[in-house]
Amino acid sequence: MRVLILGGTTEAASLARLLADDSRFEATLSLAGRTSAPAAQPLPTRIGGFGGVEGLVRYLQAEKIEAVVDATHPYAAQMSAHAVAACRQTGLALASLTRAPWTEQAGDRWQHVSNTESAAMVLGDTPRRVFLTIGRQELPVFASAPQHHYLARLIDAPKGERLPPHLVLLQARGPFDLAAETALMRDKRIDVVVSKNAGGDPTYAKIAAARALGLPMIMIARPDKPAGHIVNSPDETVRWLDHVRRSLRGV
Repeated sequence: MRVLILGGTTEAASLARLLADDSRFEATLSLAGRTSAPAAQPLPTRIGGFGGVEGLVRYLQAEKIEAVVDATHPYAAQMSAHAVAACRQTGLALASLTRAPWTEQAGDRWQHVSNTESAAMVLGDTPRRVFLTIGRQELPVFASAPQHHYLARLIDAPKGERLPPHLVLLQARGPFDLAAETALMRDKRIDVVVSKNAGGDPTYAKIAAARALGLPMIMIARPDKPAGHIVNSPDETVRWLDHVRRSLRGV
């Protein structure tokens, strides 16, 4: 069965490894292309957008895709909406591989905000040393709060964008361990951490480090993401795919 995985997450990479050696499926992994050198994958990989819903529909039809798995980032709401609409138009089965959000633990000091603009606003007027762990695309938002000193960690450096004047870029690819995160925040004299509630284990160490150091976190809420059939792990996704395959084959 021909499968399209909309990827870009650790869960998508895990699913790709499972399907690469499974003769029941012929899968392709699609990446948005937001990092210049994505990690090598064990499946045929396409990089770049589809051109909206209609472009995705054309791709699904041209490639004779029989099922789609949306394993995009929890904040990739537009791609998920396109997947739902395209699968509705083509009548294809769609699974959404979800990741549980982080939840507050004893000792956490979280301030919840609805979006990045609100995060920049609640930093306040007094200059602070801010650790931004939000990715590259939304860094320009913090140019509206130029009084702060920012440390931003990302995979690729931003290009041609208006950035905060007091910004230090740290290019690194996770996962990161607790000791390293704690040392980084202590050495850089961080006052507050800004994060999206991405969930998952690879970047949880920053949450634990902020807790250990007693640092406040500004936590940006997840957007509402359209979804298909919800699955919670790569293994569950494979079982769902096999159910779809058997249904299509009349087995």
